[in-house]
Amino acid sequence: MHHRLSGLVIAAATAVALAGCGSSASSDGGAETGEGGTAQVKVGVIPILDVAPLYLGEKKGFFKERGIELTLESGQGGAVIVPGVVSGQFQFGFSNVTSLMVAHSQGVPIQSVANGVASTGKDGADFGGVAVAKDSGIKSAKDLAGKKVAVNTLKNISDTAVRQSVREAGGDPKDIEFTELAFDQMPAALSEGRVEAALLVEPALSIAKAQGARVIASSFVDAAPDLTVATYFTSDKTAREHPELVKKFTEAMNESLRYADEHPDEVREILGSYTKIDAKLAESLTLPRWPTGTNRESIEKLAELGRKDGVFTKTPDLDALFR
Repeated sequence: MHHRLSGLVIAAATAVALAGCGSSASSDGGAETGEGGTAQVKVGVIPILDVAPLYLGEKKGFFKERGIELTLESGQGGAVIVPGVVSGQFQFGFSNVTSLMVAHSQGVPIQSVANGVASTGKDGADFGGVAVAKDSGIKSAKDLAGKKVAVNTLKNISDTAVRQSVREAGGDPKDIEFTELAFDQMPAALSEGRVEAALLVEPALSIAKAQGARVIASSFVDAAPDLTVATYFTSDKTAREHPELVKKFTEAMNESLRYADEHPDEVREILGSYTKIDAKLAESLTLPRWPTGTNRESIEKLAELGRKDGVFTKTPDLDALFR
């Protein structure tokens, strides 16, 4: 699967070259302008709890107030969304920070523009965790060695965090068999025995727990204190050629993050508009934190873990990626 991610990175780089040659008007990274000068902006997202502030900000008019009309398109993970941003399919995207570091270390021209989501930092009370079926013999993260574990995309923050949980529990993570599954497919895969464990985030985590799954590790908490899990990003080309659009998007995103942090009930309510979660279940799920700033120390820790696990072929330039 390393070849899959490398292929995506190559595809992104190819898309940049084609855009530079003027292959199509839609791939220049800019937003189309609609009536009244409104910018039509496409954002690549993952249909999970993490992106609730974006949907909430759209509903509250934070983007419209700044002349931005959003179209939100779903992808399975950051490794898939990155090429879409670089090619100009999306002006902005949402991705876990490890996928961004992998892409950037391989020469993909992207940069983070706004914080996305952060761990609660509370073991046993985070919005993401490693779950196993209720009748599983796996008791702790140490027992994951040699097991088949589902993550939404490979070579991302999920497998890095799971490996760290195994280390923290005194195990050796080198023999874990990671397999890709979309978050919403993980609860069924666990209950049917197709995987032995999965790193899930809300609302999939609550769905799995409602089906009897047990959480054995809070891997984002194990990875680093107050972990910055994901951010919103754009291409270097868009940032260079459309700085005002990037500035307005960042401002609207920051307002959305603050609003979401201060209005948890509205976050739970809007989840039903883009996920399959039941309204009653939404009331009990664990919310993450949505600070407007990234935790640089936690990102540096992820980079260190990525190097240790061989995720990076070259050390990512954190100053260039997280400006």
